[in-house]
Amino acid sequence: MKVKFERIDEWRWKIPREGPMRTDGLIFASEEIIDLVMKDQSGQQVANVAALPGIVGYSMAMPDIHWGYGFPIGGVAAFDVETGVISPGGVGYDINCGVRLMTTRISREDVSDEDVKNLVDALFRNVPSGVGSSRKDFSLTQKELRQVLAEGARWAVRKGFGTEADLECIEEGGCIPWAEPEAVSSKALERGKAQLGTLGSGNHFIEIGFVEEIYDEKTAQIFGLFPGQMTVFVHTGSRGLGHQVCDDFITLLLKTSEKYKIPLPDKQLCCAPISSPEGKRYLGAMGAAANFAFANRQMISHWVRETFEKYFKDTSDNLKIRLLYDIAHNIAKIEKHTYQNKEITVCVHRKGATRSFGPNRPEVPETYRQVGQPVLIPGDMGRYSYILVGTEQAMSETFGSTCHGAGRLLSRHQAIKAAKGRSIVQELASQGVYVKGASKGTIREEMPQAYKDVSIVVDVVHNAGISRKVARLKPVGVMKG
Repeated sequence: MKVKFERIDEWRWKIPREGPMRTDGLIFASEEIIDLVMKDQSGQQVANVAALPGIVGYSMAMPDIHWGYGFPIGGVAAFDVETGVISPGGVGYDINCGVRLMTTRISREDVSDEDVKNLVDALFRNVPSGVGSSRKDFSLTQKELRQVLAEGARWAVRKGFGTEADLECIEEGGCIPWAEPEAVSSKALERGKAQLGTLGSGNHFIEIGFVEEIYDEKTAQIFGLFPGQMTVFVHTGSRGLGHQVCDDFITLLLKTSEKYKIPLPDKQLCCAPISSPEGKRYLGAMGAAANFAFANRQMISHWVRETFEKYFKDTSDNLKIRLLYDIAHNIAKIEKHTYQNKEITVCVHRKGATRSFGPNRPEVPETYRQVGQPVLIPGDMGRYSYILVGTEQAMSETFGSTCHGAGRLLSRHQAIKAAKGRSIVQELASQGVYVKGASKGTIREEMPQAYKDVSIVVDVVHNAGISRKVARLKPVGVMKG
């Protein structure tokens, strides 16, 4: 089936229902982005998702769309909890890969380039990074690890890594309540045991930046933002544990799809009815891996605070190192939404997409409830990142979802090839960004040109009304996995 695109308006494109599709596809994109979609054929994946049983509304993709495993990266789809399915391909291998943003009282004018370099170097010493990284000063028993999988960031705070105030500013309070640690295999437990509190590799990072521009003064004030304010991003996920959970259940659900006679346009969309024992088991294991990721980011934030305290010889309270918000990028969640004037319960898959809940939703922290949920959109390490806010439009059109980042333009192999003979570190230094990575290969894979310009992606979701711009951040120091 050849995918066709019909323009709805300046920011929306429809893939009309055809063949096995049960609904239309909807892509949020500019003309420039839709051209890229046509080239990498990720629109076909949007159409494939539309063929799965129990889908409610459109099969959607955000403007950071690119080819992924089963679902496209940037894919969003909701499934009826009684008649629909759940698919590991709709979550991805790095379960609850997500991002959190911490703000400070420190102003850019009070911090030299040498200070930035020293801080990045200190973070590099304090937070293990790279492929297979583990902590030498911290270990978990099997019993403790299962507690992490059950409690998420709450476990970390209980153990002294951060405060109760942090939990108020994490999606789901930092804990997926329906997690089932028993559904996680011994192999996944073994892979994750030594990796809590580590950054990992690939596109994971810690980034020091500052608020370069504010677009919405009222919301920025509620978020505690001011021009020139120093910020810290932490971007990582569930490490080897989440990867193994995904691997385990892809193997299982390939058989389950046959058992329940679910027609698959692509085997990578293997799935199970949400209400089936297999579907419930995957949901529980995925929730447990998501809790590992929440705890992981919470612990890393603790070591970020310690690093700043030691460097500035002051307490994190005095430095006002505060968690603005923490959101998941790769997850499937049971949520209540209004659809066609009726309240329904659906399982929303967001893969390389994030929540964008509008004002007055009980899931949004009380501090932000009058304006909506903070939405964090990191860009590449050489340009800029954005803070947005969720909207009513997102609630009515996308099940409260928006983009999650810039979206890759080049594969990792293509990026390494394009970086041959260049010093990406020196190029970034000439732009005022100090970068330190676990390997040169990772820095080449993650060079700015490997990604879309995130401002183009953000303009689409802003103009489409599914999230709204609040502030732009400029990176000055980046630690890569």
